[in-house]
Amino acid sequence: MEVTLAHLKRGEHGIITDVSSIHVPLKLLEMGCLPGNSVELVQVAPFADPMYLNINGTHLAIRKETAIHIKIEITNE
Repeated sequence: MEVTLAHLKRGEHGIITDVSSIHVPLKLLEMGCLPGNSVELVQVAPFADPMYLNINGTHLAIRKETAIHIKIEITNE
């Protein structure tokens, strides 16, 4: 099974392994949403959208429909 940002639970950490540049806005890539960067799910808004993430020290809020296009590997930090 392919694990994406949408699968993270609050407090879980991961490493971004692949980003679909077709579905992910360029602005997110410029803000550090790139393969090799660490990611943590900080909080989820009501109704599970958007997700509040910490990516290499940068705090971002992204929608679930975007998060499903960012593949990760869950780590135990």
